[in-house]
Amino acid sequence: MADMESFRAAVTAWTFGGGPAEPARRLADDLGVRTAVLLEGLSDSAALDTLAAAHGRDLAAEGVCVLPMGGAMNVGRYAANLGRDGLGLRLTGLCDEGERGYYERGWQLAGAAAPDIHVCVADLEDELIRTLGVGVVRELVEDQGDGRALEVFLRQPAQRVRTAHQQLHRFLSTKSGRKIHYGHVLAAALTPGHPATPLTALLAGLLAGL
Repeated sequence: MADMESFRAAVTAWTFGGGPAEPARRLADDLGVRTAVLLEGLSDSAALDTLAAAHGRDLAAEGVCVLPMGGAMNVGRYAANLGRDGLGLRLTGLCDEGERGYYERGWQLAGAAAPDIHVCVADLEDELIRTLGVGVVRELVEDQGDGRALEVFLRQPAQRVRTAHQQLHRFLSTKSGRKIHYGHVLAAALTPGHPATPLTALLAGLLAGL
């Protein structure tokens, strides 16, 4: 049975494996795909999926393909295949400030006049820690059973010169899979009372366009 994962696989095979465009085009039609969200990695995808679910939305069922690209440098290839001159999908995305140039050039390749890009100053984890607050994030880390690991990490000499925010940001990247896990956890902790983030702005734009 066709699903959004099949579409992502077909797009990736077409974009990087030299495969034909037709499978991706056929699946886009079958699934009613109208929008592609181009993200740098899996932690961004985890956060967006979690935030959408918290709002009672199933993006895939609504024709939105959330596509982690494995790095911002791949955005040009994906955008060219998915945008106006490819499958004709609406493009939007989330990136770090340092990768904005890759995204803007990607949108140009896709023939998009106005880039619909939501930009994090450092990265998404940095934005979420700032929005939720250090105290809340530490509580979430403890709730996830990582309190002991965090305490050991904080005793490292290199951490003594960092702020509490910087320490937590670094901690989330110290173990394989941790950023993805906390992409879910931190996004789930966001409430309407929190200040807007690039992630919440991205989701609001998606829901407005559905």
